[in-house]
Amino acid sequence: MRVYEEARLSASEARAKGLTVQDPVPPVRAEPRPIPPDRTALYGVGAVVGLVVAILGFVFFFGFFTLQPNEARVLILFGAYRGTVRASGFFWTNPFMSKKRISLRSRNLNGDMLKVNDKRGNPIEIAAVVVWRVEDTAQAMFDVDNYEEYVRVQSESAVRHLASEYAYDPADGEGAEITLRSNTDEVSAALAKELQARLQKAGVVVEEARLTHLAYAPEIAGAMLRRQQAEAVIAARQKIVHGAVSMVEMALQDLSAKQVVQLDEERKASMVSNLLVVLCGEAEAQPVINTGTLYH
Repeated sequence: MRVYEEARLSASEARAKGLTVQDPVPPVRAEPRPIPPDRTALYGVGAVVGLVVAILGFVFFFGFFTLQPNEARVLILFGAYRGTVRASGFFWTNPFMSKKRISLRSRNLNGDMLKVNDKRGNPIEIAAVVVWRVEDTAQAMFDVDNYEEYVRVQSESAVRHLASEYAYDPADGEGAEITLRSNTDEVSAALAKELQARLQKAGVVVEEARLTHLAYAPEIAGAMLRRQQAEAVIAARQKIVHGAVSMVEMALQDLSAKQVVQLDEERKASMVSNLLVVLCGEAEAQPVINTGTLYH
């Protein structure tokens, strides 16, 4: 079998002439291979999602807080007051809120010793202790700059004012006067009342206020001690004389009522003199035996 190979004759002309034409082999078409997905993009998306979840979880973690008994948290969101949590336990709130801790427990303020002048101008030393606690957390946080420092300063000011309102000791003839040394309960009540009026602005409640130290200043302590000793001696002498006079009067009345002896005025005066010397003298009386009469 001959194969017509001339390029100028077409396949139909070759068949017409009786030539055998070999059909060309059709080209083999390759099947397209599937393109695998781009896993790098998927990994990138997963990483972004995981990072976002981690950040959100980290942010939400700051919303948890705990409170012990007699503690409070003041909640502030972007400068606005949102309330106060007072109950003890475990809580969660908006993590963007600022949570300020305030203790509601009672506290002691042991004031420093102050040197001031009393009502009469005498220099004295005075100190006080104040028991206080926070009642209104919003006032304590926002109405004053530092409520603890505010309590300290106002307490010192109140003690100074109190000392100038009362005398240290009562003056002569003024026994009913309220003084710092003699009327401690009244003075403490006045101090607590004045402190409460001063600290109410800071949301603080004064539970108790008392003087812990009270004395004359060293420069006049010696003179005032001698004055107190003299007043004590005078008071004791007055008591002794009053008792001696009462005893002499009782003796004369008994002698006259029972008619033990008849005494004229001169004898009564002599008896009164002798009894007062015996009763009011500091040393023991020495008996004197009279061998004559009452007039010799």
